[in-house]
Amino acid sequence: MELDRSSSGIYLNQRKYTLDLVKDVGLLASHSSVVPMEQNHQLLASNDYAVILDVCQYRRIVGRLIYLTISSPDISYAVHVLAQFMAAPKACHLQAVFKFLRYIKGTCGQGLFLSASFNLQLTAFCDADWGGCKFTRRSVTSICVTLGASLIS
Repeated sequence: MELDRSSSGIYLNQRKYTLDLVKDVGLLASHSSVVPMEQNHQLLASNDYAVILDVCQYRRIVGRLIYLTISSPDISYAVHVLAQFMAAPKACHLQAVFKFLRYIKGTCGQGLFLSASFNLQLTAFCDADWGGCKFTRRSVTSICVTLGASLIS
């Protein structure tokens, strides 16, 4: 975790961790992606796709991505979708992980800014996608809580 302190606040990011992750997978020389995941992705737990031989690689990468969401809450949804396939990942899921890694390669400098201002107004936002999960037809819900200009959760 990298910290930059100034009079306006503290900036947290995991730039080195992100670049190490991309380097370990071998995508450091690849082009960056503009979006983390396709909007209407078709990632399903179907038997129609080819099975990957190294399941541990998929699990290791997704586990490292889960840790990365600490300082990058904007990637939480995409990591949530990729983590659903850790039991039996297929080749299409691994390709989605590689596309996502190309995205975080281009956004590795982003992080959280914790403002030094003393505005103690608590604000919360919630979003729900009723029946949006293609596997279980359950809702996918997310929240965002800020205290002043600082993101809490």
